[in-house]
Amino acid sequence: MKKLEEYVRAIPDFPEPGIIFRDVTSVLQDADGLHLAIDTMQDLVKDLKYDVVAGAESRGFIFGPPIAYNSRKPFVLIRKKGKLPRETVSIDYDLEYGKATIEMHKDSIQPGQKVLVVDDLIATGGTTEAMIKLIESLGGEVVGVVVLMELAGLNGRERIAGYRLDAAITYEGK
Repeated sequence: MKKLEEYVRAIPDFPEPGIIFRDVTSVLQDADGLHLAIDTMQDLVKDLKYDVVAGAESRGFIFGPPIAYNSRKPFVLIRKKGKLPRETVSIDYDLEYGKATIEMHKDSIQPGQKVLVVDDLIATGGTTEAMIKLIESLGGEVVGVVVLMELAGLNGRERIAGYRLDAAITYEGK
């Protein structure tokens, strides 16, 4: 059986020269790779006690629901602004090349609920930090973050210091 890292395709010089893009779609397009990714991420957090799984649009929607399903927990959507139909709470945050807003339904997290945040990637940590703040604004307690890939050279882990972060794959560079 292949190692998880072998399913990730490296694309040099994308989106700009000098950057190596780690393509998650190559994991998703292989049944064994997808299975291994979900199993590995889930195994990393098997010791955590949580009530809810939350994930951000869009690839958090891919990895979060199987983990929620397998652990028999609800899944909470964190979406880009304007995509949710009911009353929401939102947070603005900085991206590497601009700004963004994410939001979630106001009733999606109850005070005191323990939340596992799931995403495909942590790079600079801006989106992850925003998700944590949004969950906490509703009274949730983030007990862990699990991602498929961590780009350690972009220091996202430092940005969310004090929170548990597990990564199935860690790349030392950017």
